[in-house]
Amino acid sequence: MSHHPHDVEDRRGLRFPFDGEAEIFLETPRRKLSARVTELSFRGCFVQVSSTFKPRQRLRLKIRQADESLEASGEVMYVRRDGVAVLFDELEQQALNVLQDWILNALDVQAEAERQQQK
Repeated sequence: MSHHPHDVEDRRGLRFPFDGEAEIFLETPRRKLSARVTELSFRGCFVQVSSTFKPRQRLRLKIRQADESLEASGEVMYVRRDGVAVLFDELEQQALNVLQDWILNALDVQAEAERQQQK
């Protein structure tokens, strides 16, 4: 299945399964929502949330898994019934370090699952 650069669901980069808590902070109207991050990449994430969003809507996220967390601002890339894809703005170094740890862990989990299937 090929994707063109103009697809509504533009999915550049590798994405990894992830399970983390998230808080979404919106400016207008000012509110805070609880959500779950189910996919993660170096460029963004997919957030399961029941609230309604619009493409290009700006937001701020705080993502937590175990004892690590990161904060990032970004914009909604696309909307599905079960949530939204968020493209991160440039991340601060601390947030980037946490993101790298999470993605390396996801790669380890993926590699171990593949080793188990080959046995």
